[in-house]
Amino acid sequence: MGTVRHTIADQYRDLPVEDLLRRQVVRFREIEPDWDAFADSRKEGGRRAQYRMIGAGGSGKPDPKAIPAGGFTFSIMCVPPGQGGALHTHEVEEAFFCLKGRLTVFMERDGRQVATVLEPWDIVACPAGIPHGFRNDGTEDVYMQTMIGTGRPGPVGFVDDAIFQEEERRLASRRTPGAG
Repeated sequence: MGTVRHTIADQYRDLPVEDLLRRQVVRFREIEPDWDAFADSRKEGGRRAQYRMIGAGGSGKPDPKAIPAGGFTFSIMCVPPGQGGALHTHEVEEAFFCLKGRLTVFMERDGRQVATVLEPWDIVACPAGIPHGFRNDGTEDVYMQTMIGTGRPGPVGFVDDAIFQEEERRLASRRTPGAG
């Protein structure tokens, strides 16, 4: 018999392996898209759906069907033509992986914005604190995978003050009393 070389997290230590595997699988076909996940999702140009797979992602919305987050979050986004995500930051790295379509990703620094187009199987890693966003400039829906490098991200740091204040308000309303 082999040796387990890493410590098992407390929440999994006494869980039978059948229950563990069952809890650690999410079926995309069983997830309801959330078209109101972010403060800018309500604005024209920012509409997109979040499919939470591991953790709450940047939205901070708890989802009992999602796998509990450990060290990162993972979600899928559907971005219709002409829509996207406003310029924002996170306290940790965020990655976008294009699954279907063509996604324009942009970063801004020192007042200068640059953009590139991701095609299927292309990825971009957005460093912590660097303003970035994305949009679908095409004619068909884009599907992208988003991963944030912490299991409990803080509020999305929208550069637009009004959107950021709305995001903070929405995140505060999602917290349950006594939750850490």
